Amino acid sequence: MSDYAKDVLVSPDWVEERLAEFESDDSDLRLVEVDVDTELYDEGHAPGAIGWNWETQLQDQTTRDILDKEDFEDLLGSHGISEDSTVILYGDNSNWFAAYTYWQFKYYGHDDVRLMDGGREYWDDNDYPTTEEVPEFSEVEYEASGPRESIRAYREDVENAIERGVPLVDVRSPEEYSGEILAPPGLQETAQRGGHIPGARNISWAAVTNADGTFKDADEIEALYADEGITGDSTTVAYCRIGERSSVAWFALHELLGYEDAVNYDGSWTEWGNLVGAPIEKGN
Repeated sequence: MSDYAKDVLVSPDWVEERLAEFESDDSDLRLVEVDVDTELYDEGHAPGAIGWNWETQLQDQTTRDILDKEDFEDLLGSHGISEDSTVILYGDNSNWFAAYTYWQFKYYGHDDVRLMDGGREYWDDNDYPTTEEVPEFSEVEYEASGPRESIRAYREDVENAIERGVPLVDVRSPEEYSGEILAPPGLQETAQRGGHIPGARNISWAAVTNADGTFKDADEIEALYADEGITGDSTTVAYCRIGERSSVAWFALHELLGYEDAVNYDGSWTEWGNLVGAPIEKGN
């Protein structure tokens, strides 16, 4: 992992070697599986892993926003996670929702958080140990130091980006980008209109990963974005449909390449595609 800008990835082998620590109530290590729901977690997960439902536990159910600071603190503290804990996140869909959670951890100022490379699929496909046992950890007090707004984009930031010609990265499929469809097949449509934000480049979230869900090396990722004129010299705004796939791109840009001005527009197409009068382009 040394070719990346930051030490933010751990291998499944690294996790397996420390399973006893992840299962211990006294350990500074915490392992968390984050999925769109907890059905997969219930069927079996890495020993010692806490299970979080992205939709119901990591989002405000009224505002469709990230958790407010107090709720974030309550969630972590209730699972035995302190400000000093080293938290390893992994999940389904090649870490879509784990990457979103990683970004939320960073937004609220948690320093020592990492992703398990390859996510849940890699763990399962390579026969790492699983269990149905749900761990219980003593509650602790958690006090967040954030929010750190420097990694988040809002609607007005996107409007300014369009005016200034700031790079925008649409990480959805070509069909979503063109406006042919509103959501990936089988997933809920969350917008009234299809298309993309004017000027956005279409660089799929999956372009930064290998077939097994692990991240490509830094040189490959750097070349991928450089081909589209994105070199880290200016602010880069990543977006998708609901903010999870764009978190993968943000992780690659901000954490793996060290492009400090990369930001995640977590409102994404769910917000932009429903705005009255917002500019939209169609086609590739």
